[in-house]
Amino acid sequence: MIVAIASGKGGTGKTTIATNMALTLEEAMPTQILDCDVEEPNAHLFLNPAVANIELVTLPVPVVDETRCDVCGRCSAVCAFHAILVMGGRVLAFPELCHGCGGCSLFCPTGAISEKPIDIGVVESGWAGGDGRINFVHGKLKVGRALAPPVIRAVKRKAHSKEAYAIIIDAPPGTSCPVVASMVGSDFCLLVTEPTPFGLNDLVLAVEMVKALKIPFGVLINRSGLGDEELKAYCEQNQIPILLEIPFDRRYAACYARGGRLVEEFPELKEALRGLWQKIEKKVGVESKL
Repeated sequence: MIVAIASGKGGTGKTTIATNMALTLEEAMPTQILDCDVEEPNAHLFLNPAVANIELVTLPVPVVDETRCDVCGRCSAVCAFHAILVMGGRVLAFPELCHGCGGCSLFCPTGAISEKPIDIGVVESGWAGGDGRINFVHGKLKVGRALAPPVIRAVKRKAHSKEAYAIIIDAPPGTSCPVVASMVGSDFCLLVTEPTPFGLNDLVLAVEMVKALKIPFGVLINRSGLGDEELKAYCEQNQIPILLEIPFDRRYAACYARGGRLVEEFPELKEALRGLWQKIEKKVGVESKL
């Protein structure tokens, strides 16, 4: 079962929930965590994985052979991202805008366009948790590169497909293309939010996104007790299930600040996350492994 953990904005505790969920499940079933926040991965700070493999992620970008190019402009016409243009009687390529679809080379009538790979990031994988029972994968977008989805897809290709695996995806914050790339193919999405006006605003956006993707979802309210009741009212009015509330507690914040593991210091949270996973299993319609 693949469960994406997302949030409309950063700082709501998404990675905290993802890593502690993995630590909760590892004793009961083969567990894998995919940190798809490739612009700023931080799950490794809490899980301390032993990295066993590092793979380069590349993107094919166009190279124009001017001796064969007749400047017909077909390549520019098919590029939806304006990564290749005809100007001043020449064809100019802009690799930083290229999405690597290969359309320009495919439709070039003279065969003047070839492709060369450029480095855009890496995927690191290994093992974490007690006795290395958590399979850990994360991606790192290379500094100066702007295209996160290809690195995210490279991370997701490492997902184990066996049904018994609990696969947890730590998605990037927000509702942009990298988030969509992270969540596509998930069986369920857990939206982590907080009971504040900012939390409600971004939850509304996140809900519209998961509805468009047709992914079943539920809400976890972190730091419950702060803010107001508007977020709960929104969920009730829209029949959105609140699967768990984690109360605001300065001890939890202190544990997080020093990179600690909540479920190891606070057993009540481990039980709460076990119950949350069982609720998700029920909503997805799979037999509980706990």
